[in-house]
Amino acid sequence: MTGDALTRDASHTSNRLRLAVVDMVGTTITDDGRTELAMSRALAEHGIEPGSSRFESMLGYARDTMGFSKMTVFSHLFDDAEVAASANKVFEKAYDEMIDDGGVRAIPGAEDAILWMRESGMQVCLATGFGRHTQNMVLESLGWMGLADLSLCPADAGRGRPYPDMILTAVLALDLDDVREVAVVGDTSSDMLSGIRSGASLIAGVLTGSHSEATLRAAGATVVVDSIKQLPLLVEKREARHL
Repeated sequence: MTGDALTRDASHTSNRLRLAVVDMVGTTITDDGRTELAMSRALAEHGIEPGSSRFESMLGYARDTMGFSKMTVFSHLFDDAEVAASANKVFEKAYDEMIDDGGVRAIPGAEDAILWMRESGMQVCLATGFGRHTQNMVLESLGWMGLADLSLCPADAGRGRPYPDMILTAVLALDLDDVREVAVVGDTSSDMLSGIRSGASLIAGVLTGSHSEATLRAAGATVVVDSIKQLPLLVEKREARHL
């Protein structure tokens, strides 16, 4: 292939979005604070007095790191690996109970946005900081098994956000040619940072979850929108500019 042909090929692959790696809680689904409630239960059951300064500090760290692997969060909060693993199990059990109680719902327009992307020729990966069991429970409760081309949790990729591992795993699993063909969508600074680190060309923050527009932009968002339901229009405008 000549140099000119290589240049044209590189330009082509960087223009067309072929994959969206989309966060779950706060981006496509809402749990009305149940992630924090489950986290609080895990802390309390491991000797952290609710309302104490240590409890509030640990819960504050959990809020700041929304989007991280929950096991990673507990490993930071507890020095003992066994205690961290035990706390993570309590968190997952508590969250499962909340799912059973109907506490997890789709954000309005999220399912339509995912379907639009797939119908337009993009592939979609749903990514989470939850473990595989919890992720599957959420997907099953919403009737979303099979909605996306792929679902990933930190254990599937090696590391969770803010590392780029889940995005890069999706690129490999779905046989993309170029990381610039990827859009990353999420509601936390860790989503944005993982997108920057992966080399994705569109890093969209949404305001339906944990972090503010200022926080998302500071973490690297290339655009911030109110909700994922605005993503199809965003993609259409971007693609039109690159025709």
